[in-house]
Amino acid sequence: MNSAQAAPLFQANPDAASPLLKVRGLTRLYGPEKGCQDINFELYPGEVLGIVGESGSGKSTLLSLLSGRCPPDRGGIDYRRKDGHVLDLYSASEAERRTLLRTEWGFVEQNPRDGLRMGVSAGANIGERLMAQGMRNYQQLRGAGIDWLTQVEIDPLRIDDLPRTFSGGMQQRLQIARNLVSSPRLIFMDEPTGGLDVSVQARLLDLLRGLVRELDLAVVIVTHDLAVARLLADRLIVMRGSRIVETGLTDQILDDPQHPYSQLLVSSVLQP
Repeated sequence: MNSAQAAPLFQANPDAASPLLKVRGLTRLYGPEKGCQDINFELYPGEVLGIVGESGSGKSTLLSLLSGRCPPDRGGIDYRRKDGHVLDLYSASEAERRTLLRTEWGFVEQNPRDGLRMGVSAGANIGERLMAQGMRNYQQLRGAGIDWLTQVEIDPLRIDDLPRTFSGGMQQRLQIARNLVSSPRLIFMDEPTGGLDVSVQARLLDLLRGLVRELDLAVVIVTHDLAVARLLADRLIVMRGSRIVETGLTDQILDDPQHPYSQLLVSSVLQP
């Protein structure tokens, strides 16, 4: 499906009849074709959606809108909560949106220092989200910290170390653990491999792919790297000049792009 206006019908999980997220005419403009406008799509449980495009295409603005970080000029977002209730994100209070980000959602920043508390230990970073959900037992919190450090391939003996003593790749893995410990249903990722060297990127991508599939997470990932998109995303949205120009299954777009801009984007990556 290549029409920017048609609502994608792809379902990663055939048992999930209702979308987890429904985006309706979402628009936020900072100038002519700066930001995003007339964005429509649905995201289903367990689906990984990649948003790709050149710098300035509107990817980051869209991610900020989807995650409740800034209000749209017009349009809306419906989110189906764990209890089945459909929440109109921008009719909800700011407190409700903050609660979602601490519980049912997670956000992995491009720079892990923006997503971690650098002045507290690795274990405290992981345990903080569980405490926000009411867990107070120290042994349970510490046990969860040890378990998740192990899952993201960090030596659990470093549970009391400060994040600033970690490498960039380790900080990013710690940020992932911090987000996933609370069993979220939806994760937003902003260029999660940006700024890492190639070998660290490959290791992190393998880890992410395994965790996303194992935990059946719905993910929205912004990336300029089509190799990252191919590895992680089930479906792609291609943006240019604040609009969606093409959407479809990842392999379809990367192997047989239909829009001239998508063709240019793919060919520029494939050229030696």
